[in-house]
Amino acid sequence: MSREKAYRSTIISTAMKQKRHEVVTLFIGLTLSISNTASAYDQEAFNTLKKGVSEWNSMRQARPGETIDLSETELGDINLTGADLSRTVLIGAELSGSTLNMADLKKSNLMMALIKKANLKKSDLSGACLVKANLQGSFMKDAKFTDANLQDANLRWAMLEKADFSRANLANTTLFEANLAGVNLSGANLNGAHFIEQANLDGATLSNNTILPSGEKATSRWSGLHNAIFVSEPESVPIAYDIPLSVQPSARKISTEDVTTGTAERAVTVRRMKQEGTARSGFENGSLNNVDMSGADLRNTNFHKAEMKSARLKGANLQGANLDRAFLKDADLSKSNLSNAVLYGANLSGANLSGANLEGASLFEADLEGANLEGANLKGANIMDANFNNATLSQQTTLPSGEQASSSWAGLKGAKFVKMTQD
Repeated sequence: MSREKAYRSTIISTAMKQKRHEVVTLFIGLTLSISNTASAYDQEAFNTLKKGVSEWNSMRQARPGETIDLSETELGDINLTGADLSRTVLIGAELSGSTLNMADLKKSNLMMALIKKANLKKSDLSGACLVKANLQGSFMKDAKFTDANLQDANLRWAMLEKADFSRANLANTTLFEANLAGVNLSGANLNGAHFIEQANLDGATLSNNTILPSGEKATSRWSGLHNAIFVSEPESVPIAYDIPLSVQPSARKISTEDVTTGTAERAVTVRRMKQEGTARSGFENGSLNNVDMSGADLRNTNFHKAEMKSARLKGANLQGANLDRAFLKDADLSKSNLSNAVLYGANLSGANLSGANLEGASLFEADLEGANLEGANLKGANIMDANFNNATLSQQTTLPSGEQASSSWAGLKGAKFVKMTQD
């Protein structure tokens, strides 16, 4: 077991000492648009895949063109060389450390999938959806991403030599120290991409249809300054990137009464949750976008991989909660208690954490880009590999060392330092 995986296992098991209960998922509304016929999790197909690539590919040949749902499946460290995973729904799947060399992943849906340190040499991901996927440190030499949608994906330290990203959507991707030598970026959309100046673009091909991080079209001058090649091609219209496949609520999940978002009903809903034991059993993989649980007692609750975009959790007690890889973009966690919480790989971009208590929390590889950390307490928190780009800190922010934040510390993390706003 790698040091990273051993560490992750330790922090999660420490935070989740209670016996695991049946997963309860609250459906407030699907966050993914359904553009094709929806599907349900296919346990039989998963069992076939576990038997080996040969049996899996035989099954795919017998069921040509069929969409198979393997969303949230655990496939880490598995050998899937040459597997036909085209049109497969792998939303939120765990594929870290897996070998997917020469795999067929055309038009697959890998939205929010964890594919860290995987091998995808010569794999074909043409037209695939990789929105918010984490491909950090993966080896993808000669891989094909033509027309793929990688918006908000993490390509930090990824090895992508000679990969084909023609007409791919790379908007808002993280490219810190990514190796893009010799890649084809003609017609690619890099608008808002982060850390491209730290990426290796030696010999990469850009065209007049390539959109730079600034939103402007690529030029021969920009390409030359980055050791890239510039080519002219016929003007093309912007591509509309759709999510190719979507799913209905999985048969593995148990739906309950929707959590209300109205302020007047919130107390009743949270009280019902406590009476039913829901708040302790957890919301693993739950759909909790825009939910209002402000001030709720959610200690030790399991929110593993939960969808919590724009959730309102102001003043909530989340002490010891498991928010491993939870999606908390733009959530309001101001003045909440997140002490000793597990936020491994959590997406907290744009979240309001002002005045929040994060003492002893695990923020390993958490995304805090643009988050408000004014007055937050990070004493003893693990911030290894956390992204603080454009996050806001103040002199009242307590650092993991126990010292108060400074403009120099913020600068080193790519964060902003401001005077504390008054309530």
